[in-house]
Amino acid sequence: MARGIKRHMKRIAAPKHWMLGKLDGVWAPKPSAGPHKLRESLPLVVLLRNRLKYALNGKEVKTILMQRLVQVDHKVRTDTKYPAGFMDVISIEKTNEHFRLLFDVKGRFVVHKISEKEAQFKLCKVKKAQLGARGQPYVALSDSRTIRFPDPVIKVNDTVKVDIKTNKIVGVHKFDVGNVCMITGGHNIGRVGVIQHREKHEGSYEIIHVKDSKGQSFATRLGNVFVIGTGSKADIDLPRGRGVKLSIVEEQSRRERRN
Repeated sequence: MARGIKRHMKRIAAPKHWMLGKLDGVWAPKPSAGPHKLRESLPLVVLLRNRLKYALNGKEVKTILMQRLVQVDHKVRTDTKYPAGFMDVISIEKTNEHFRLLFDVKGRFVVHKISEKEAQFKLCKVKKAQLGARGQPYVALSDSRTIRFPDPVIKVNDTVKVDIKTNKIVGVHKFDVGNVCMITGGHNIGRVGVIQHREKHEGSYEIIHVKDSKGQSFATRLGNVFVIGTGSKADIDLPRGRGVKLSIVEEQSRRERRN
């Protein structure tokens, strides 16, 4: 009889976007409970060992973290399985490096290097905006933050710019036609484009039509759309490719040019 949660995960059951080798062992790190869902996060051990190559194995990752050298959103994290997720800022003071977790057009996490100035804030999508105890207004954000007494103009699906150190909202990007967005789920994950049209369906999913910088149009569910700027200019630095999905022929020709 099961007693409590499972604390292990087989490597073959780990999310595909972690890109762990199928033959590199039996087990994978199971993310701890945290601000991001299990299959929408990247444990710090995978980030430091497999992505940044700062460690050769899990023991070295633990040694690095226990020296309190790694911060996620300006908070020291010592848990090797802590789940970092979309838009989180990872800072390593000793090397004076800052990274933001974003998606590429194939749905994988990109550890994108950013400046110290950009590492001071992060963008969060508003999941809930309602009244709490004693009628106090609050917003619940995509990284599990709760901020009380927000600006009344902030509505559900808008994106807020949060100062990480003070936990204060310093800006807002409305969920409106004409604003640039990134897709965070579904078949078009990682693509960046401008919202063209909002299609409402009573009792079903709302569909958002988006056009990228190459003029390609695509549609996705409302829940997958994350506004990252006002107008066509993104508020964050985008990874290589700028969120534009290439066709198979374009990818092949790019590889040939590189070789």
